Amino acid sequence: MVTNLEIFLGVLAVLVALYYYFTAHFDFWNVRGIPGPKPVPVFGNVMRNMFGRISLSEFVMNLREQYKNEPMVGIIVRRTPTLVIQDPDLIKDVLIKDFPKFADRGFIISEIAEPISAHLFALEAKRWRPLRSKFSPVFTSGKLKGTFSLILACAEQLGDYLQKLVERGEPIDCRDLAGKFTTDVIGSCAFGLEMNSLTDQESEFRKMGKEIFATHFRAVMRFRMKECAPQLYDLLSYVMPSDKLTDFFTKITIDTINYRIKNNIFRPDFMNILLELRKHPEKIPDVELTDTLLSAQAFVFFGAGFETSSTTIGNALYELALNQDIQDQLRQEILKYELDNNGDWKYEVIKEMTYLGKVFQETLRKYPTLPVLSRDATSDYTFNGTKVSIPVGTKLWIPVIAMHRDPDIYPNPEKFDPERFNESEKSKRHPMHYLPFGDGPRNCIGARFAIYQTKIGLIKILQHYKVDVCEKTPLTYELDRLAFLLMPAKPLYLKFTKLDY
Repeated sequence: MVTNLEIFLGVLAVLVALYYYFTAHFDFWNVRGIPGPKPVPVFGNVMRNMFGRISLSEFVMNLREQYKNEPMVGIIVRRTPTLVIQDPDLIKDVLIKDFPKFADRGFIISEIAEPISAHLFALEAKRWRPLRSKFSPVFTSGKLKGTFSLILACAEQLGDYLQKLVERGEPIDCRDLAGKFTTDVIGSCAFGLEMNSLTDQESEFRKMGKEIFATHFRAVMRFRMKECAPQLYDLLSYVMPSDKLTDFFTKITIDTINYRIKNNIFRPDFMNILLELRKHPEKIPDVELTDTLLSAQAFVFFGAGFETSSTTIGNALYELALNQDIQDQLRQEILKYELDNNGDWKYEVIKEMTYLGKVFQETLRKYPTLPVLSRDATSDYTFNGTKVSIPVGTKLWIPVIAMHRDPDIYPNPEKFDPERFNESEKSKRHPMHYLPFGDGPRNCIGARFAIYQTKIGLIKILQHYKVDVCEKTPLTYELDRLAFLLMPAKPLYLKFTKLDY
């Protein structure tokens, strides 16, 4: 017969075991001489972030303010030791010089519960490297010139749709407007499909796009479960409804590939690369090229391509509405180049527009899409010039937004000032202090595409419309505290006025 004492001792043993499990790594950074905040059991240092009290951006900015002069800061993410690197030379070592030792991003891939999570952004080095080499040719300058006319055609549709919205005389959510434009661009340039997002009726692609980065309760709970208990998450997938994003993108990808094969259609785009890999899997002998893996690549190109650029366009318009002098100067440049080139916008013309480039760079300085870059150590490593050694598997964070908003690097960082990107000003800064697209071999593969997509969208809006704040404009930019990317918590409503000249 079990006594009360035995029950008590059993419960105590379980509690002690749990306490040890959740605190076993709490001395990980102390023994290595790395400073950092004191963690708490179960949550480590990210309890407020997990419960949506602060955003990831706010967390790393607060951390930098607290440990301003430290080259490295050690934190515990739940129970995982994570090293936040602040010294730009050490960042350069991780991203570029010693990249092979940090080739993994360390994201959780749940190929059972979310088959399309095995995409280029998250894949481990073994599969990432050969796939990246196959996709890179799609994003060269030469290929971008070939798709430039497609982007421009979508921009013309954007202008037509915006005119209809302006005629209604109501405030416009500029981020949603930009999202419809970039959805159409990605559909045309990557899938060879007309998305028809620039209408009042929401297209299926637009609905799916919104779902990718959604922060509603169900989406957040799935994400937290995948983070905290990935094995349980995979097990539950056998009884949970199938992932609708996986179903949608697998179907659209395979249907498009099959249609092109059947009708002998060739387009020099992203989908054609997937088609060739499906027909010739021997090109990547060490990777099993399943339909789902191919669909995952289409999924991430669509998701990253539409969301990052649409948010950047929205943020740029928001800042230009608040800073009319900058808006006027940018419009003057747009009108000058339009006049000089007889309204014929070309790839080379966009490249020459220096002030537009500065506005774009300053937008991503203040609002980097990825507030943090992550890496995993793929081998034991000792940081150059230090005695700090980390074992294989250690996670690293590079706090991009904390550097971008550091007043010692960018004085008065809350001010929107494109002149920070004059050549003389840029030369004063360490190149690792500006990382909106990352750096090194694992930088953003679609950066060039994103830049031109965003710039063309801004040109087509600002050459004909003035943007102003209105009664629905949030005068304080609040971050979505549950989002993985840097996103506004509220719609960015602005007033658009047609210009007469």
